[in-house]
Amino acid sequence: MSMNGEKIVAVLPAFNEQRTIAEVILKTERHVDEVIVVDDGSSDLTAEIAERLGATVVRHKRNMGYGAALRSGFEHAMKFNPKVVVTLDTDGQHNPGDIPRLIEPILKGEADLVIGSRFLSEVDETPKYRKLGVNTITKLVKISSYEELTDAQSGFRAYSGKALQLIMPAEQGMGASTEILLKAKEHNLKVMEVPIKISYQVGKASRLNPLYHGMDVISSTLKHLSMRHPLMFYGVSGLLALAVGIFFGAWAFNLYAKEGRLVTNLALISIFGFIAGLILITTGIILFTIISVIREK
Repeated sequence: MSMNGEKIVAVLPAFNEQRTIAEVILKTERHVDEVIVVDDGSSDLTAEIAERLGATVVRHKRNMGYGAALRSGFEHAMKFNPKVVVTLDTDGQHNPGDIPRLIEPILKGEADLVIGSRFLSEVDETPKYRKLGVNTITKLVKISSYEELTDAQSGFRAYSGKALQLIMPAEQGMGASTEILLKAKEHNLKVMEVPIKISYQVGKASRLNPLYHGMDVISSTLKHLSMRHPLMFYGVSGLLALAVGIFFGAWAFNLYAKEGRLVTNLALISIFGFIAGLILITTGIILFTIISVIREK
């Protein structure tokens, strides 16, 4: 499978997956040259099973999060001079048999990053609550990355060696998935999606609270958007706040002029709007200046 000494490597983040890890590794190694399991502080036999099956195991002493596991896996994968690095979940939801479909566009030079999209599949079994969450996050990411995206939260992805050096995630949690896409856009990487089928009949509910998961990803996405486009992010918010201040200020002034009474609530909202707007606009200008200086260096 390796090409001119460049290998196809799979990175499998894992946390307490002793029930499914063996099957995932055995099915994955049919399509790759190296399997790296990142044991993210498991308290069960996940790491021991992976080692017995011949996988390279990178251990975290404590649970650090999905993004941290990806970063550790990517850093270790770089040692193999990879042509392609594939990531997939170890809970059995992803089918390793789809790996050839994901890596093909990279091997042909058609893409730098390929995402397996559950929403492009002819059979989509995604629960409604999960679909709503993923679609909301995807729409948010599309604002500042790739307009054609359908599944910004898919963990089943393939990266070229070139892409891997440019998109190394800093986020430790689930926000790493969207951070990677924003970095890919920043570096003008070619991104494609291919259809995959995800099985939600894996017999184990997610350990993450869906609401907490969603808020974690959204807050991470907003943070990165604000850092990459500070004038747009803070400027637009600031102008909206100023508009609110002007509207309520004009309303309060009009009532005072006609009736001679000052409506305290309207005045306070107006003052708050003005102050918030000025703070947001000033923040955007300062961040834009700092980021511009850093980029020039």
